[in-house]
Amino acid sequence: MPLSLTLPTTGGKLAPYTLRGTTPVKPPPGVRFNRIAYSAAHVVADPLAAIDPWLECAVDWDATIAYRRHLWSLGLGVAEAMDTAQRGMGLDWPTSLELIRRSLDAAKDVPGALVASGCGTDHLNLIDVKNVDDVIRAYEEQMEAIEALGGKLIVMASRALAHVAKSPADYERVYDRILSQARQPVVLHWLGDMFDPALAGYWGTKNVDAATDTALSIIAAHPQKVDGIKISLLDKDKEIAMRRRLPADVRMYTGDDFNYAELIAGDGFGSAPTHGKSDALLGIFDAIAPAASAALGELAQGHTEKFHAILGPTVALSRHIFAAPTRFYKTGVVFMAWLNGHQKHFAMVAGQQSTRSLPHFAELFRLADAANLLEQPELAVSRMKTLLAMHGVDS
Repeated sequence: MPLSLTLPTTGGKLAPYTLRGTTPVKPPPGVRFNRIAYSAAHVVADPLAAIDPWLECAVDWDATIAYRRHLWSLGLGVAEAMDTAQRGMGLDWPTSLELIRRSLDAAKDVPGALVASGCGTDHLNLIDVKNVDDVIRAYEEQMEAIEALGGKLIVMASRALAHVAKSPADYERVYDRILSQARQPVVLHWLGDMFDPALAGYWGTKNVDAATDTALSIIAAHPQKVDGIKISLLDKDKEIAMRRRLPADVRMYTGDDFNYAELIAGDGFGSAPTHGKSDALLGIFDAIAPAASAALGELAQGHTEKFHAILGPTVALSRHIFAAPTRFYKTGVVFMAWLNGHQKHFAMVAGQQSTRSLPHFAELFRLADAANLLEQPELAVSRMKTLLAMHGVDS
């Protein structure tokens, strides 16, 4: 018998909804990719910790690392301690470093497991930041700690740098210093202000084309120290234009959670393979991991139509999860993990589960079903009904 429940609709109405009943997508064992694909992974909060959630951070380490093992089992890499893990929105630097340590340690047991870790300046109090030298020292502190663990760096965009930089030259100075010291090639990180308003005007200007020029000049000065750049601007044309101008061995890691399918598939432009396609470092891959893995496996076999058939339906869900205010997308990612049984509760660090409305979750549920992403439909329905009941809805 089909599974059904009552869900909110637009305008505050309620209506019955019946699940499609299609089998969730799963990749074959040992699936292989011809793209590098990182999932920016979320953390599982510890709801039993006797803390003040808005002020303190408590992580369920076992559940958090178990989810990373799940991602590795699907062939996906883990981009650790990034904004998906609520970095800068509840996850502080000491806890981030512990997360990185535990993730790197767990990866040793998984042949071929990829881990890259966020290196930033988020331990600084912006009020105390006076100049770019303060930013450099902060980056170096985190860089040293992560590299001491053997970690690969993702050099995260810095609120502190955006706060004190007066020109593109300040960005060039900071990144020149950091890249010149890196022990292995890093991934640079350009997060648009739709993800974090404090990063407006990054690279020293609000003009995206001029900002792109600055970022490219920094990369061109250190091509051997840059594995790639992740940009999250939600503008596919800007990403493609920048991708085509990168040095031949530097990758574009798409962070575009609106247009990832076509960006990963690529357009075949140019003689350098990196110019005609994007690799991936995506928060949405946390929520759609089995489908992402299956689709990437098909792409590696040259089955482009199957790639789009699997991944295409997930785009509507991703656009909903990342809808404005985009910075609250983490709530949708964790909600999906709860629906699919990857954690026992729907609680988040800093109480961020409250950032989205019940109608938002209802539409997310419908879109997840439409994209064949509900891994355990009976459990998903049961948990959705629990959420509805908590909001006074008899489903």
